[in-house]
Amino acid sequence: LLSLGTVDAQLSAGGLRRPAVRLVRDGEVLDPALWTRSARTGRERVHDLVHPGRALCLFAEGATVVLQSLHRWWEPLARFCRTLEVELGHAVQANAYLTPGSSTGFTPHHDTHDVFVLQLHGTKCWTVREPLVTDPLPRHRSDHARAAEQPVAMEVQLEPGDCLYLPRGWIHSAATGTGASLHLTIGVLVTTVHDVLRRLVDLAAEEPRFRRTVRPDRAQLGEIVAELSAWLERVEGLAGLDEALAPVLHGPPRRAPLLRGVLSDLAAIDELDDRTVLVRRDGVGAPTPVGEGVLGLDLGDRRLELPARLGPALELLLDGAPHALCELPGLADPGSRAVLGRRLLREGVVETVRGA
Repeated sequence: LLSLGTVDAQLSAGGLRRPAVRLVRDGEVLDPALWTRSARTGRERVHDLVHPGRALCLFAEGATVVLQSLHRWWEPLARFCRTLEVELGHAVQANAYLTPGSSTGFTPHHDTHDVFVLQLHGTKCWTVREPLVTDPLPRHRSDHARAAEQPVAMEVQLEPGDCLYLPRGWIHSAATGTGASLHLTIGVLVTTVHDVLRRLVDLAAEEPRFRRTVRPDRAQLGEIVAELSAWLERVEGLAGLDEALAPVLHGPPRRAPLLRGVLSDLAAIDELDDRTVLVRRDGVGAPTPVGEGVLGLDLGDRRLELPARLGPALELLLDGAPHALCELPGLADPGSRAVLGRRLLREGVVETVRGA
């Protein structure tokens, strides 16, 4: 998923920008002015480029280098996190922490999401303490002084290949030994009951009675609660309920397909013919009806709409197995099959199977 050599290459190349990188020392985030630079790109100047020399010097002096949101820009972790999202039904993110020897990064704190710690290089000693807040939400920020006083639940040294699970709310801190340490944190951004309740209250705004002006009288609180309770008892039959709750009850967010290889496919798209073998890209689902005579393909960041008469061909082409264009049913001539193949290649729905 990630290695020390990969991190070395990314940092030293000089192309990383904030906020993909953070530096932390003794629990304090270091001022980006200490480790970034400006440079010209075309006619524009950018001011948040990581300065490799300064960043690595600060690392040598005890700073932890944090690579953030790797699930967005490092393909092996993007694929790994998407697989986890399907398995867990919640959104997943990935950060990496490179800490020099005999150093600590963050002071005792809790996270408001579940975390899997994957040790990649070196060792790291973790101290896990009992929670101050059960199942905290983002509003429940860590009180570092109180967190450090909580009873210790476990102390463990992680070796390369080890995994530590930290449910949200459990207080943790870590320190390296004599050598540098690299670990990943896989954050599971769980959907909570509170998330569902917030969506329901937003839906209640469609009811005129819940938009009326309140009187400056605390006695009406019971009246409002009673009205809300009565409304909630009938909420299952409300129009718009499924749409309102879809973001929190229908699994993790759909992400755009991973597009490695699209450039090569586009460069050779004029060579596509009946012998070309195509396969569905990861993250593309099955077509679904979205209107009269129209099928939709959810591509995460957009929806592709196609004529329903292409249904049999799409069903075969998107079943996860490789297929030559000549196999597609319902399209009588090679020209029609080629038009469909080119459209799906351009949209990142399928990819060419090389050497087939």
